[in-house]
Amino acid sequence: MSGHDSKYFSTTKKGEIPELKEELNSQYKDKKKDAVKKVIAAMTVGKDVSSLFTDVVNCMQTENLELKKLVYLYLINYAKSQPDLAILAVNTFVKDSQDPNPLIRALAVRTMGCIRVDKITEYLCDPLQRCLKDDDPYVRKTAAICVAKLYDINAELVEDRGFLDTLKDLISDNNPMVVANAVAALAEIQENSSRPIFEITSPTLTKLLTALNECTEWGQVFILDALSKYKAADAREAENIVERVTPRLQHANCAVVLSAVKMILQQMELITSTDVVRNLCKKMAPPLVTLLSAEPEIQYVALRNINLIVQRRPTILAHEIKVFFCKYNDPIYVKMEKLEIMIKLASDRNIDQVLLEFKEYATEVDVDFVRKAVRAIGRCAIKLERAAERCISVLLELIKIKVNYVVQEAIIVIKDIFRRYPNTYESIIATLCESLDTLDEPEAKASMIWIIGEYAERIDNADELLESFLETFPEEPALVQLQLLTATVKLFLKKPTEGPQQMIQVVLNNATVETDNPDLRDRAYIYWRLLSTDPEAAKDVVLAEKPVISDDSNLLDSSLLDELLANIATLSSVYHKPPEAFVSRVKTAIQRPEDEEYPEGSETGYSDTPAQAVEGGSPAPSSSSSSPYAATRQPAPAPAPPPAPAAPVPDLLGDIIGLDNALVPVDDPTTPAGPPLPVLLPASSAQGLQISGQLTRRDGQIFYSLLFENNSQTTLDGFMIQFNKNTFGLAPAGPLQVPPVQPGTSARTLLPMILFQNLSPGPPNTLLQVAVKNNQQPVWYFNDKISLLVFFSEDGRMERAHFLETWKSLPDSNEVTKDLLGVVVNSVDATLDRLAASNMFFIAKRRHANQEVLYLSAKIPQGIPFLIELTAVVGIPGVKCAIKTPNPEMAPLFFEAIEVLLKG
Repeated sequence: MSGHDSKYFSTTKKGEIPELKEELNSQYKDKKKDAVKKVIAAMTVGKDVSSLFTDVVNCMQTENLELKKLVYLYLINYAKSQPDLAILAVNTFVKDSQDPNPLIRALAVRTMGCIRVDKITEYLCDPLQRCLKDDDPYVRKTAAICVAKLYDINAELVEDRGFLDTLKDLISDNNPMVVANAVAALAEIQENSSRPIFEITSPTLTKLLTALNECTEWGQVFILDALSKYKAADAREAENIVERVTPRLQHANCAVVLSAVKMILQQMELITSTDVVRNLCKKMAPPLVTLLSAEPEIQYVALRNINLIVQRRPTILAHEIKVFFCKYNDPIYVKMEKLEIMIKLASDRNIDQVLLEFKEYATEVDVDFVRKAVRAIGRCAIKLERAAERCISVLLELIKIKVNYVVQEAIIVIKDIFRRYPNTYESIIATLCESLDTLDEPEAKASMIWIIGEYAERIDNADELLESFLETFPEEPALVQLQLLTATVKLFLKKPTEGPQQMIQVVLNNATVETDNPDLRDRAYIYWRLLSTDPEAAKDVVLAEKPVISDDSNLLDSSLLDELLANIATLSSVYHKPPEAFVSRVKTAIQRPEDEEYPEGSETGYSDTPAQAVEGGSPAPSSSSSSPYAATRQPAPAPAPPPAPAAPVPDLLGDIIGLDNALVPVDDPTTPAGPPLPVLLPASSAQGLQISGQLTRRDGQIFYSLLFENNSQTTLDGFMIQFNKNTFGLAPAGPLQVPPVQPGTSARTLLPMILFQNLSPGPPNTLLQVAVKNNQQPVWYFNDKISLLVFFSEDGRMERAHFLETWKSLPDSNEVTKDLLGVVVNSVDATLDRLAASNMFFIAKRRHANQEVLYLSAKIPQGIPFLIELTAVVGIPGVKCAIKTPNPEMAPLFFEAIEVLLKG
């Protein structure tokens, strides 16, 4: 090899991040713009480019609007993880908010609103104040939405700076889009607030109706939704409002159409004139029908809304039933919804058309659709007495085609028809009995057995028919067993001959001795006792006259229907559930410094929504009751919680702060000793109760060590605790054990914890929100910090070869580095001992120049390893910490924990 060949062994490549860094600092504008585009592309595909934060922020000082937009996009994404560096961009934001170009002014205020970092919000206020009164309507409409975002981050600041009043003034703006955005922002704020903020008055109403005709389609939706909450003073005002809104029914956007329908339906409740109501019903039909010619997804949403509308106002679409006939290419979810609406619109006038359709559907290839169609025929028979005979004729025709699932579904609905019209159509029982051998589904079998038992006196061979089922009694599902037991008792009471007598003995014996189903066993014992003591009483009980069943096509309760109709064109109307059933919305109440304690009955709540709280959308308040979480209560219910491993106990606090895990009541006390604990709830903020606490690990188990100090004049007892959703799903593993705490005394306890019960979505964070209650005081809320150290398990030690293999197997993108500037390593051995005490195990060490490089391993639950590299100069401040892990998003939590440990 010649001397020139050495060039092949050297490289000028520095890696992707250094190259991007160099390009971002280029003096050429095009190169700089391309570099920012590369950074955004890397960010979009999930690469961590947060280390370029400073370099990207430096690119903000540009006149190029495209480059500025890209930098702002980067800032929105990474400001949350780099809040201290994000402040560097504030001066540019403030400067851009006064730029001559209205697009840049609007862009600056919009981006500042999207950066959910508490430190930046105070700098946002002055630019926002200016932009709300800007000459350009585009800037004003952007600023209006920004107020809602700021309210979500810091509600108290918005109130103090008078932004709400400015927002209300924007409703009088001469630009309709500004009006629409102001309405949208006020509506959003109102939904998150427990007190009235946005109330429509008569003057406001006029302005909104004027803006409605001129703003964009989504602006119209915002205004119509706001108007639907307005209650007209009288019928005349309601008619005037409806008259102004009716043209929106002709809009091309289906969201506008549905919002207009919702608004008109709300006002129709106040209109007394039958002619006006009739005309409105006629006007609403064509736009609703038009929605059914859209894409299948829009059809489905429209059908779910129409389902609600026809329950309240069936006359709107009474003459349009043909549009709900299923097409061959309709998706199954559309067909199912159309069937439901056809049943609701079926009447004596159109039943023949409807039955022909249903009969056709019953010969389709989709089994679920066929079953639904057969059931629909039965529901029409139950709903329309005059049409019942025609419905039964169709069902009998379907039974004759001998398709198994059609026959079984027909038998199920005929049983319901017999319940609805007793002693009317029993002549068809013989036809049903012919299909006895083909039944293999539990519900169909149970229905047939019910028919045989109910009409045993009319069926000559009833005992033989039932006996055929008895042969497989032990293997049958509980539904069939229960029905078979009752039918056999009915047969015995109606025909007390030798055959039924032997059958009843066999059934009762099987149901009491051979079964482990408590329902079946209990029912059998009751029948046995009745038959052996008083057969006449048994007849009165078992053969009692049954109530006639009613039409179930209008399933929704009236009050629920009212609520759903008020939420037309939202998810609520698609799910057919009230919003609180699937959205945990938390009301905000501003906490003033002078109002540290609220009365027992006051309704206050968190200033963050649960989603933001768990995502760490805004920095966690300090762990004391001066935060908005102290002495507050939240009335919103949450969905039913999943079963916890601990024994279930009553939820006495009423699902506070949107929590899902059950409360843990007080039991026998234990009082362990231990080191001083950090104060989480000071006595000055909790009527004399002071709570100190910390998560700790002992013998492989996580505990919450708590100290309750009573500085009040009253004995405190009945302590309960509850945790909000958190990154690690921490929840109590057993009861909180605290004895009554006398005035001037304290009690210490260890609460065992379990993991992954109460998981929050979003990026990992250290916030642990806790609620504590006792019998004498209101609910107290406080925040604690979760240290990752308590999760490091005792089995985290790795062999050197395994460590090296794991390190190489993880991609470079999973390596995260941070300089711990304030940490000093005075002794390598002492540092290793301290780390080992927290289950970080020494693997190897090497010396590089004057630096000590240590390699350690650790493991958190679910077997997630942490491979750690510490580089330090003994006695000199500053430690470089690098970790590799399959979960790099945990890195900030690790660095925070190890920094505290090494400083300690």
